[in-house]
Amino acid sequence: MTRNGFTWILLALACVAALLANQYQNPQWKEQSYLYETFISADGKLKYRHQGEEILIDEVVDYAESPLRQAALDKLEGEPELSRQWVKKADGEIVLLKTDYHYGAWSLLPAFITIALCLISREPIIALLGGIVCGAFLMGQMDIIDKVLIPSLGTESAAGILILYLWLLGGLTGVWAKTGAAQAFAQSMTTHFVRGPKSAKVVTWMLGILFFQGGTISTVLVGTTVRPIADKAGVSHEELSYVVDSTASPIAVFLAFNAWPAYVQAFIFVPGVAFLATEADRIAFFFASVPLSFYAILAVFGTFLLSMNFLTFSGTRLKKANQRAAETGQLDAPQARPMSSGELHRATVPEHYRPNQWEFILPLVTLLGIAVGSFVFLGSPKVNWAFGAALVLAATIALVKGMSLENLLDGFGDGWKSVVVASVVLMLAITIGGISKEVGGGLYLIDLLGERLPYWTLPVTLQLITMVIAFSTGTSWGTYAIAFPLAMPLAWVIATQQQLANPELFMMVCFATVLNGSVYGDQCSPISDSTILSSMTTGCDLMDHVKSQLYPASLAAGVAALLWTIMAVVSA
Repeated sequence: MTRNGFTWILLALACVAALLANQYQNPQWKEQSYLYETFISADGKLKYRHQGEEILIDEVVDYAESPLRQAALDKLEGEPELSRQWVKKADGEIVLLKTDYHYGAWSLLPAFITIALCLISREPIIALLGGIVCGAFLMGQMDIIDKVLIPSLGTESAAGILILYLWLLGGLTGVWAKTGAAQAFAQSMTTHFVRGPKSAKVVTWMLGILFFQGGTISTVLVGTTVRPIADKAGVSHEELSYVVDSTASPIAVFLAFNAWPAYVQAFIFVPGVAFLATEADRIAFFFASVPLSFYAILAVFGTFLLSMNFLTFSGTRLKKANQRAAETGQLDAPQARPMSSGELHRATVPEHYRPNQWEFILPLVTLLGIAVGSFVFLGSPKVNWAFGAALVLAATIALVKGMSLENLLDGFGDGWKSVVVASVVLMLAITIGGISKEVGGGLYLIDLLGERLPYWTLPVTLQLITMVIAFSTGTSWGTYAIAFPLAMPLAWVIATQQQLANPELFMMVCFATVLNGSVYGDQCSPISDSTILSSMTTGCDLMDHVKSQLYPASLAAGVAALLWTIMAVVSA
């Protein structure tokens, strides 16, 4: 049977299973307790603070009398009559009780079918749509478009991602491509600094750092720019593709003045956790966790060591590639089938236009200045402002230099086209993340693991899970949508139930493991767009690239796992 046949059969079976689960699996209701800052106001009324507002508490009942306590929910038939209630516990503490539910193991069906479909079909869009349909059926919702997709995509968070990733980031990339600014900057660097294989790899590594937006954008810009110079300098294609790929997404994790924090923060909200209450809080949490991104730091450092011809930690495949290129001049293995990258090397700059490296430097400095400056002075990087200002500046320079409005708009269009598919994946990822949360996937994992899993094993467990998911799906961002809504509530419950001394640090460690485990899986996956583009732009055989970078990436992941475990123990 063909791959397409397996895909459709699996999807059909999953949909039938979801419908049956909705009919015959009763939801298991769970007590959810939220602690807020309560106080007596000047007029003698009981209030609580939430997101800077003072809100009146109408009524408080004893916990033993609440129908929302777990003992009452265990005897419940049907749905609770109340959705929330303020209660006073035996020790006098006032908390807000709410209810949530899960469908047992069936709650993991949307995430599971998404992973399985992507592994079989190798098409993230099909996989995400399949998971969304199954999740909707599990909730008994048949109107997928009006009741599931539109409400999810119509949120402020989704609109922000769409504007940033599609309009601003895509537009800026398109303008740079049309003006040839990025290529002019990179060409200037290579012309002045490349003297041999080592300097060619160092320049590649430096460009990977400078193009810190991550993923396909960094891969295409760096790969297409350095390949001619690296080929001339005698750098093996396995080494070149490894440096390009291993600086693309890892650098975006800890130089995160890009679209990543705005996207990720939407998935890490945990009700009742004060330091994750608002979007600004969650973005600040992202940046505070950056020093714990051990895999990303080690991955980028590892590529620097290889660039300096220090191959001790690079593995036998990269060592042999380096030796082969040095001794024979062969940039590919004898049986290699290099991927074509002709289309990615085609110039789109108008014939009369003369590119200049400052057209890249000035917008980039503006982008970094606003993103970093707003983070320093306002506490949160204004990424939209940064990209918007950089885009306006790049377009203005192009027009002043004589580029026609028609050519400039063509550049915008080309840039938007280049990220349309990625934007669709992002929107679907947001939807599947919301569905996984709504059907109670996180609650089920909490029930399953919350009281059984020793706290110090959770970070590595999350790392391994996300590595497998991202490797199977070929997308780190899609993995975030699946994993974060499950991982963060679980981490918080374990931190509180096992009474860790520093639960916020523990949450940061778990957050970093999900973030970095997803990057590892995406980077090493043969079906990842960044992996494929790294091979394509550098002219490397795809599987040669995958196999050669697997050892150094896994070594970095292993060391990172040890460091995360140590940090988890410290948090206790």
